Amino acid sequence: MREGFRQSMAWLHTWSGLLVGWVLFLVFAAGTASYFRDEITVWMTPELHLTGLSVPAQPEVAQRAVTTLQALAPASPRWFIKLPTEREPGVRVTWLRPPPSPGDKPATGSRRFENASLDPGTGQVLAAARDTHGGEFFYRLHFDLHYMPAVWARWLVGFCTMFMLVAIVSGIVTHKRIFADFFTFRPKKGQRSWLDAHNAVAVLALPYHLMITYTGLITLMFMYMPWGPQVAYKGDQTAFFAEVQPAVGPRDPKPAGKPATLTPIAPLVVQASGHWGGAAVGRITVNNPNDAHATISLQRQEGRNMSSSQSVMIFNGVNGALLSTSGDSEGPAMQTRGVLYGLHLGRFADPLLRALFFLCGLAGCVMVATGLLLWSVKERQKYAKALAQGGRVGWGLRLVDGLNIGTVAGVPMAMAVYFWANRLLPLNMAERPQAEINSFFIAWGMATLAGLAWPKRRMWQVQLALGGALFAGVPLLNVLTTATHLGVAIPAGLWAVAGFDLTCVGLGAALLLCAWWLGRRSPARRTQGAASARLAQEPAL
Repeated sequence: MREGFRQSMAWLHTWSGLLVGWVLFLVFAAGTASYFRDEITVWMTPELHLTGLSVPAQPEVAQRAVTTLQALAPASPRWFIKLPTEREPGVRVTWLRPPPSPGDKPATGSRRFENASLDPGTGQVLAAARDTHGGEFFYRLHFDLHYMPAVWARWLVGFCTMFMLVAIVSGIVTHKRIFADFFTFRPKKGQRSWLDAHNAVAVLALPYHLMITYTGLITLMFMYMPWGPQVAYKGDQTAFFAEVQPAVGPRDPKPAGKPATLTPIAPLVVQASGHWGGAAVGRITVNNPNDAHATISLQRQEGRNMSSSQSVMIFNGVNGALLSTSGDSEGPAMQTRGVLYGLHLGRFADPLLRALFFLCGLAGCVMVATGLLLWSVKERQKYAKALAQGGRVGWGLRLVDGLNIGTVAGVPMAMAVYFWANRLLPLNMAERPQAEINSFFIAWGMATLAGLAWPKRRMWQVQLALGGALFAGVPLLNVLTTATHLGVAIPAGLWAVAGFDLTCVGLGAALLLCAWWLGRRSPARRTQGAASARLAQEPAL
């Protein structure tokens, strides 16, 4: 604090952003893509594109799905049915594999769950649909980080998110002319230009940045700050959650062992929708189908209100009697958490508001990227004299330059590779969803290694150009590999498919524009050596 409060806040802002900036960029990029995770999943299952053109009423779709499950898995202890929505018109059914009979040897390597995609119009299994995690991969990536244990990943992301919140608050304190600086941009001024760009994108979406960072911590608040419930309930967290979120039925209902006919599900869907004021049913869970203790749980579809909490109704699976309801009325604390969680997810948003969230998320990516680059610009000035004499920058700056390239340019390129892998990998490939995900991390890893090996402006240009070409080429890839390219999707009203292609073109154009800008060299620069004083004022871009 010897240099004054604002100077101390500037130091805090710099280092709290730099130390976790690369993780934050990944979290922002994956989280921004998650606003359209349903549309991404639709695009990544082209075999299902035309099935959503004519979707019957929900009761019919649900009854046909149950009929199909009766044929596919009559002995399963649990069925799950995901009904069509406006954003994802397909039907997805999942069932738990039945336990092995006494004396049978369990099959090694077998999956616990099986799933299938159904035609909503006929209920028939779409055997040709490719297996993929789709947009769900990006959603999980932005807080689970995929390869590491989920608990560790969430602690790491929470730690980085707290640093992000500190960086935002300290940045507001540091820039006393923050809103005036928003309208100021001075191009070709080295460090000043990067600071202007950083201020502009930060202020442009400042309410969003504060909201998304704070609500991101709220989503896992019981994990990050468990001490209140532990003290109030004397360490019995089970009792705490039982009171906060009372169960509407037994967690794992036991079968009776007596066969019974499952009640028709269509009337239950109608009854639940009427109870919720016309809201649609989102998911159906059938416990112990074809057993005397069968129960049917119906969950309200997301998107009807801002809260992430959804009402549930449970019916007797044999006679259709209503057993219990939950979520129709919650306490103030749970309502507050539900709204904050819902704000973070953005599932309530209509297409226009979701697009605005997406643009704000992109602004967050640019904010983090310009902050990382600004540190490199300022640090490089310390080596101006050494560079002018043919020396080299320090290992710390070289490391940051390499990580900046591998993250800021590498992550978008890896996302584009993920989409290309979805179209190019064999349809019958074993563990195909994981192979798509592996392609993302392989591409990202190669980009990072290349950036660390050669952290120069030319490497920035190469990776940005490659990522831009891959994104811009997605519509062409769609033409060559599917029958629902832009020329078909737009006339047919497949706006999820068409919108994805057009968004990829826009992202690709932006990346190619950045690569072109980096490739420009003024006549003055062409006459200067690589170790000129002007080079010392620019990042490794």
